Amino acid sequence: MNPLILFLVCLVQVDPTPPIPDISLVPVLPGRSYREPVQVLTIPGTSDSIAVIERGGRVLRAPLASKSTDSILLDLRGRLTTRNSEEGLLSIAFHPNWPEKEELYVYRSQKNPRRTVLSRFAELSEDGTLDPEKEIVLLEIQQPYGNHNGGTVLFGHDGMLYLSVGDGGSANDPHDNGQNISTLLATVLRIDVSKPGVDTPYAIPSDNPFVDVVGARPEIWASGLRNIWRMSFDPKTHELWAGDVGQNKWEEIDLIQRGGNYGWNLREGRHVFKQDPDDTTTVIEPIIEYGRSDGGSVTGGEVYRGVAYPKLDGVYVYGDYMSGKIWAARKKTDSTIEVREVTPENRAFVSSFGRGPDGSILACVFPAPYQRTGRIMRIVPE
Repeated sequence: MNPLILFLVCLVQVDPTPPIPDISLVPVLPGRSYREPVQVLTIPGTSDSIAVIERGGRVLRAPLASKSTDSILLDLRGRLTTRNSEEGLLSIAFHPNWPEKEELYVYRSQKNPRRTVLSRFAELSEDGTLDPEKEIVLLEIQQPYGNHNGGTVLFGHDGMLYLSVGDGGSANDPHDNGQNISTLLATVLRIDVSKPGVDTPYAIPSDNPFVDVVGARPEIWASGLRNIWRMSFDPKTHELWAGDVGQNKWEEIDLIQRGGNYGWNLREGRHVFKQDPDDTTTVIEPIIEYGRSDGGSVTGGEVYRGVAYPKLDGVYVYGDYMSGKIWAARKKTDSTIEVREVTPENRAFVSSFGRGPDGSILACVFPAPYQRTGRIMRIVPE
């Protein structure tokens, strides 16, 4: 064979994307455990500590050094409800310019009436804590039921604040919120918290997809989402990956796009859920789905973009809270998605994935579902 032709054939056949490695979980904070940890994340501008969020209401500053003691950054115990297992302190986001801009954004459940609340807490006191009395409520969303509170709040590379909101709860979306863009339920929201709007403590970005749609909530960035439990941006591509919890058959991973309709409650995963032969709605299919043989409650993950583990570069790690399985996915050069189960020998029941100061993927891990005590672990390739 002509050497040039042979060379070209090899180029076509060889995929430069490295294989997804096996993983193990190693303790990040040896000897320390937490009461229902539901989120772990980097504190901007800090390399020696991480933040751990407990569902009961505490935001803890956890030093990475061994034999160190955690301290409370914000204590909201008594200022939220945890009556249902999906209620409580659900998510926080530090302002990207922290600590120069001492603003912490908090999403939590409250009662009387039942609602979820997005608030801002600012100004650290001399003891390094945020005063819970100095709360600025940005948004309140009425919740008809105690489940599907959704709940990830985070900043995008564009400086906007994003928030995932569940469909309101119960089962089968009884109020048809999934396909109703006049409600904030079943959506991802995008708002500008750097300035107030005309009638709100935040502004609506002019490029939000529904700002000119009559009857629609202009805060909406994407819709048709049942209950996103954890979403995160790829630090390199800025793609927004989300794990959307299914009804009773299919769990899914979505790439959230501006104006996208992800199908709930017409579809569950890639499958018809609500029969409507006259419906012509265009929906965006999940990039990954799995059925009940693999789990029952997806936990959205993180894309690794650190430097310590080159084999993990571009790998999205996610899991299932009910089965304890973990998977890794990577976009290949042809844009297809490679998925591989990487569950460690001892299954990890993960409530949340996060990112450490060095870019490593962290996880809030429980010994079994619905346990009270969890630990913070690091994803390490083998």
